Amino acid sequence: MPASGTGHRTPPALPVAPLAVWAVTRALLLLCVFKVLVFPGPDVTSDISVIYQGWYEVLKDGTFPLDDITWQYPPAAALPVLSPGLLPFLDYASAFFVLAFLADAVVTGLLLYAGRRPGKRMAGAWVWIAGLALLGPTSYARYDVMVTGIAVAALLAGARRPRVAGALAALGALLKVWPALLLAGTARGRTTRASWTAFVCTAFALLLLFAAAMPGALAFLRFQRDRGTEVESLGALVFHVARHFGWKGEVLLNYGSVEFLGPHVPTVSSVAMVLTALAFGWLLLWRLKARLFTASTACDAAFVAVLLFTTTSRVISPQYMLWLVGLAAACLVFRGSRMDRPTHLVLAATLVTCLEFPIWFSHVVNSDALGVSLLFVRNGLLVAATVLACRTLWRHTVTEAAHAPQSLPAQRHVPSATATGTTAQQRQASSLRT
Repeated sequence: MPASGTGHRTPPALPVAPLAVWAVTRALLLLCVFKVLVFPGPDVTSDISVIYQGWYEVLKDGTFPLDDITWQYPPAAALPVLSPGLLPFLDYASAFFVLAFLADAVVTGLLLYAGRRPGKRMAGAWVWIAGLALLGPTSYARYDVMVTGIAVAALLAGARRPRVAGALAALGALLKVWPALLLAGTARGRTTRASWTAFVCTAFALLLLFAAAMPGALAFLRFQRDRGTEVESLGALVFHVARHFGWKGEVLLNYGSVEFLGPHVPTVSSVAMVLTALAFGWLLLWRLKARLFTASTACDAAFVAVLLFTTTSRVISPQYMLWLVGLAAACLVFRGSRMDRPTHLVLAATLVTCLEFPIWFSHVVNSDALGVSLLFVRNGLLVAATVLACRTLWRHTVTEAAHAPQSLPAQRHVPSATATGTTAQQRQASSLRT
């Protein structure tokens, strides 16, 4: 240790354990997506080699895939789809996996760096390292890992650089909509004004740029509107059970995902949208009632908002778990965050997600006992995490803040006897000099 008062600080030790676990788990993920190791279940990489590459061929000609109903993403999604072109020495799928791996490495580095700062902890990095490993090769076979990386960077930048946070949130929202929720918990006053203004200006500028450069920038809105109830969603449990009692619907690939089609499906889809509206109504009420904004509140509120969005959605695709893992990791960087228990539930749900897709997805599609049990467990864990996270956020920022004792009025500083004596001597000396 250097002597006290030298002004030198010993740098924190290199986090060897998380780096070692990250290296081992990511090597396994790469071996799976490159098919050196065969992961059980359907091939999760086919979306990259077929769907994404098909979009790439259209996008590189300067237009969006207007005739493809599976294109259901905001205009900036063109960027990750086109990004494998940066590595022309690799085929499309291989380049995409390498870029996904690099995005993962950047997020891990951000969380490790943040976790070593004063008042922070390494738990966030561990959540990210574990979460991607638990989800399996799907983590590298969707562009959600890149979007989540931008979201994590926005939240970590939030307190010190609100304009940067707002701009990153806007970019994320134009990649996949949900990062628009990242600013739900920004502290009132200057931070909110700066971050929200940066969000609006950046989003507007990017929309104008894409609309001017490429036809069909907003076509995704029409395709999203027509989606049904996907087989892994919370509402789908109604039809999984109903199939055992003679329900006459069917399961088909529709709008790029496996959905239920048949009697009462539109009704369940409408109920899901009503639940989403109610969830956002609760979020707005929380925003109006919240009184205490700590260093972790922005991350905690973003985590709660995306949990609400995910759990009530008509679609809960496996890659959605990446969003929750990334936001939970950002929360747990802060020592003051109380989202530990909801995070543990999300990690458990991520493991079950890997079991239901891809490992036993055929059982889910057939609505047999194993498939339905997996969905009940996974979606039950998500519901529990959502309720617990909402309750924790409300209690910490509304209830406890309302019942906390009012701070005492500032007291006038009274100099100590020593200080008073010194001050008197100084006045006497001054008068003598005068």
